[in-house]
Amino acid sequence: MNEEIMVQQGFPDDLRLAAAELYDAAFGAKLSIAIPNSASRMAILKKGFNPAFSFVALHNGEMVGIAGFKTAQGALTNGISFRLLQEELGYAGAVRAVLILTLFQRKQVPNQLLMDGISVSPKMRGSGIGTNLLHSLLAYAQQEGYQSVRLDVIETNPAAQRLYERVGFVSIKTEHFAYLKWLLGFGAATEMAFDLHAKV
Repeated sequence: MNEEIMVQQGFPDDLRLAAAELYDAAFGAKLSIAIPNSASRMAILKKGFNPAFSFVALHNGEMVGIAGFKTAQGALTNGISFRLLQEELGYAGAVRAVLILTLFQRKQVPNQLLMDGISVSPKMRGSGIGTNLLHSLLAYAQQEGYQSVRLDVIETNPAAQRLYERVGFVSIKTEHFAYLKWLLGFGAATEMAFDLHAKV
């Protein structure tokens, strides 16, 4: 990996917009179901992120990758509250957004760190940034005493699943929900986990 690329936990406020842009590039299609207006979506992400629950890759000061995570203490996206949604979308829009975003919520399991999305800048893909972010997150989880790391990958993102498999994640189960494909844009998601008893 290019020695100019640095991975760190969290990011300063002046990089909130860059973080929102990276996150939206990866998950905007899914989030747009709940928050169709791109300007509103970017404002919500920028204000709602909790940087402490992330690892980011920086290249000459520019954010080129981000990996969010969720624990019992918080998550990268846990600042996206009903109040924030209402400020940007109005009451009816906030109610609609919450109902849809609830479909994406995943249950927190004790002793397990939950990944909350990973995104790498298109111009930096193939540089090993995604792998490095994952290893940083796994090392953090092991240091904090978690037993495993879990994530979900949707059927329309096979490249991400291959990355997770290369790092050492294994598929646990695949959940099908074809009845929601018309709304979500995908009909299945695979749960994957990394056993931290194995060496990171």
